[in-house]
Amino acid sequence: MVGTTLAHYKITSHLGSGGMGDVYQATDTKLGRSVAIKLLPDAFASDAERLSRFDREAQVLASLNHPNIAQIYGIEESGGTRCIVMELVQGETLHDRIKRGPLTVHEALTITKQIAEALEAAHEKGIIHRDLKPGNVMLTGDGRVKVLDFGLAKAMSGANASASNPNLSNSPTMMSMAATNVGVILGTAAYMSPEQAKGRAVDRRTDIFALGCILYEMLTGKRAFDGEDVTDILGAVLRVEPDWSQLPDSLPSGVRNLVRLCLEKNAKNRRSDATDVRLDIEQALKEPVDTIGIAQLPVESVKRPLWKRAIPIVIAAFVAGVIATFAPWNLKQSPPKTVTRFPLILPQDQSLIMAAGDLFYDARDKRDEILGIGPNVDE
Repeated sequence: MVGTTLAHYKITSHLGSGGMGDVYQATDTKLGRSVAIKLLPDAFASDAERLSRFDREAQVLASLNHPNIAQIYGIEESGGTRCIVMELVQGETLHDRIKRGPLTVHEALTITKQIAEALEAAHEKGIIHRDLKPGNVMLTGDGRVKVLDFGLAKAMSGANASASNPNLSNSPTMMSMAATNVGVILGTAAYMSPEQAKGRAVDRRTDIFALGCILYEMLTGKRAFDGEDVTDILGAVLRVEPDWSQLPDSLPSGVRNLVRLCLEKNAKNRRSDATDVRLDIEQALKEPVDTIGIAQLPVESVKRPLWKRAIPIVIAAFVAGVIATFAPWNLKQSPPKTVTRFPLILPQDQSLIMAAGDLFYDARDKRDEILGIGPNVDE
């Protein structure tokens, strides 16, 4: 397909393959932009009923306009080949990132928050992903998360798929068209909710379960549910609890509880709303840095030498001793001050002016009023 042209899209490279078809990078010759083109499998493209259903669903999917959702631009058909034209997202998949090891708690929460925001926007429009997994989450170079293939599970299932095989409408990568792609089947089964694995009708809570699986895997580097084949994996999804001891010790208790609630096997007990998940994560991200796993130092590295830690204790003891020694002197009551009195006899032609507040009195004229002692004045 590389070098060929579909409608006005010139295919330039092959990006990958999956249960929903091959994906290529192409150039939109009309608008001059790069896009991603997903070629629909032959089994799908030859089914007129599915194509009709897909066209209807694609109109709804195209209405999803959110920074964390890779947008669908349109549907094209050329020479009998049917394809979906989508936003081209540059970066790496979350699946490839996890291969290099667990993420820090802060990184995992930041990514999960953006996925939750994408789910929140889609669920408000009644769109369920149904096939959420690390391979469908892209990490761009600027730190943004883009969720791919939103709602294609429902769009690519036939109108009567649920009646003949409920799995067809619940997870497209479990459909017969992907039966030979063991890796895709295993990868999808590991993130299916219990009700989805049983072939029952699904709602937004199945996306919450898958989100819990992704968060667990980012924190531990291991899948919450694993096995050698699809039967083992689905059996674990239905009956086995994840190994909670694998979660990092630095994980805040609120986040640990959130992971458990997202992975509840009974949908009635599960976190049911992407908004609640987002709010829980936002609260956790407000915690101090050390409690969410970034730049957390070992206890030994922040301890000072013993002699340095003893200095404040010695100084405090010395100051306390000085205070104890001199405090009794300060507590003794001071002796009363001595008052000295002496007589003062003025000649009849002399006067004494005394200050009393802002008033001045002539002792000769006012002494009888003020002192009442004649010419003898006490100090």
